[in-house]
Amino acid sequence: MGLEIERKFLVSDPSVLDGLTGNKIIQGYFITREDLTVRIRQAENKGFITIKGKTKTDYSRYEFEYEIPVNDASDLLTLFPVEGKIEKIRYAIFESGLSWVVDRFLGENDGLFLAEIELAQPDQGITIPSWVGAEVSDDERYTNASLSLHPYNRWEQNR
Repeated sequence: MGLEIERKFLVSDPSVLDGLTGNKIIQGYFITREDLTVRIRQAENKGFITIKGKTKTDYSRYEFEYEIPVNDASDLLTLFPVEGKIEKIRYAIFESGLSWVVDRFLGENDGLFLAEIELAQPDQGITIPSWVGAEVSDDERYTNASLSLHPYNRWEQNR
């Protein structure tokens, strides 16, 4: 059984990505419920199906991810209606002994930059880099599944 422990933050200084090369990701959400998310991801030349459970108060949730043929991922994203889709560029940054991922969202979520850190245990201490802003781990609006249905650029405060 897979367990993901993840914290999420806004990026206060996107210039941290200057000079870095990222990978384009397209994700389609087939089920987005409070207790269950099922998505298909196409990332460069790989495809994945991922099933996630509800996030608990310690930022953990069950996650099962399996690689599928990239052509199958592409076909699933193209041929079948999905609840929502997002596109983003993902960057990896290694800082203070930890691997961060930063997503620069595209399309209707353009202008949003999120940093994520996966932890080994819920109470693991982390050093927050200077380019990282407010924590949004508890704000459901910033989940990728939510962003696929309610894009960032449609939020009232962003108009």
